[in-house]
Amino acid sequence: MTRMTPFTSPLLLGFDAMEKTLERIAKGNDGYPPYNIERIHGDDSSGEQERLRITLAVAGFSEEDLDVTIEENQLIIRGRQTETGERDYLHRGIAARQFQRMFVLADGMQVSKAELRNGLLSVDLIRPEPVRMVKKINILVPE
Repeated sequence: MTRMTPFTSPLLLGFDAMEKTLERIAKGNDGYPPYNIERIHGDDSSGEQERLRITLAVAGFSEEDLDVTIEENQLIIRGRQTETGERDYLHRGIAARQFQRMFVLADGMQVSKAELRNGLLSVDLIRPEPVRMVKKINILVPE
């Protein structure tokens, strides 16, 4: 039995990479760290445009432990904590845990800033107004 996906439609050409990206993200999603995505409305009087904010709960991570990158059309946030010295734990409920969280960005999305405050990492995304482009394609008629 062949698996059918939305990207197998003959009307969607060239979306193979998108399908592979979605499959990879679905496999690597374990729910850690928890995150929120919110829409922050712009202010016309100050010229501030609407943006999206991704906020991850990264308690215990410092700025040096976190890495925010964009690879192709993916926002990748990685966290790596290292053990500091030898400790004699009577109970250990807070683990030094690595994570990688990926978000697929639409064409034109840009990261405007990333900020770490009170154990929350906030990444703001903006989408500049797209330039509308119309291109006339000439039709060749062989004689």
